Amino acid sequence: MNSILEKEKKLSLALTKLKELNLENPDIKKNIEMLSDQKNQLEIEKQEIEKKYKTLVNEHDNLAIKLSELENREKMEEKKRLEFSNKIDELNQETNTLMDEIDKWQT
Repeated sequence: MNSILEKEKKLSLALTKLKELNLENPDIKKNIEMLSDQKNQLEIEKQEIEKKYKTLVNEHDNLAIKLSELENREKMEEKKRLEFSNKIDELNQETNTLMDEIDKWQT
């Protein structure tokens, strides 16, 4: 019986201590507020970074389009240069043929 009474006293003492326990520790509350402020600041920074990222993605897409257009123009210019060079070669061949014909007629 004594052990039951002793256990009851210990339990009662533990319950009293638990009731007196201050769950609102000022240090914990201050840390929670600091963490909340840091969380808010990080969310703001995250939003700014996401906005900058979207801007960079848009700029990248625009530059990729411009680069593609420049490459296409360059290909077209190269094609025109080749055609022009071929025309010049044809004209040179015709000129040579004409010169040969003129030489034949003169002799």
